[in-house]
Amino acid sequence: MARSKPVLHRDDPDAEPLIGNIKVTRDDWLNVAMDVLISDGVEQVKVLALAERMAVSRSSFYWYFKSRQDLLDALLQQWEQTNTVGMVSMAEREAPTITAAICNVFRCTANSDLFNTALDFAVRDWARRSGPVQSLLDRSDQRRMDALTRMFERYDYPSFEASIRAKVLYYMQLGYDVARLNEPNEERVGSVPEYLRVFTGRDPMPGEVEEFREYAMQHWARISA
Repeated sequence: MARSKPVLHRDDPDAEPLIGNIKVTRDDWLNVAMDVLISDGVEQVKVLALAERMAVSRSSFYWYFKSRQDLLDALLQQWEQTNTVGMVSMAEREAPTITAAICNVFRCTANSDLFNTALDFAVRDWARRSGPVQSLLDRSDQRRMDALTRMFERYDYPSFEASIRAKVLYYMQLGYDVARLNEPNEERVGSVPEYLRVFTGRDPMPGEVEEFREYAMQHWARISA
């Protein structure tokens, strides 16, 4: 599915008008830098290139950031606040059954506000070139895994079994998108009951899958619009 390019504040008809000589906002710099990170890699996140893309002077960058490293740190912070916090919050969300709890986690695959898969891949590629980013990624992966393990434990799975099921669930979710199966959304949602049985060893309750289906199709339709 094609990604939409970030819309600059000045081009958004619903945004408040910019005041004075301000042509772009801090979010504009972040959003465009994020788009370049995802599409071209961290090496191409360069201040001059970003400025040219937004048709502004390079000096305006320094209204918002001290340096390129400051911008890169902000991108990593945004990644953590989106992906790690999103997945952990879904894993910790109350649910009547383990299958409903996993449907909550599945929401991360449908809603990029909860988990931006393309961004996660970009950060993983970045980590191959940077020890500090790899350390941050390792800590983030562990936070996500711990949250998923605790999720299974809440539904009376023994600790070791909970950790194994958490690993199967987590790495399957990451690998699914790496594989780029180009699977139709309806087919993917239609497989959810069987995935839930594999992940949990239990049957989903009536209505759980349909509730997720409605959520997923709504968000996929928003992306396609």
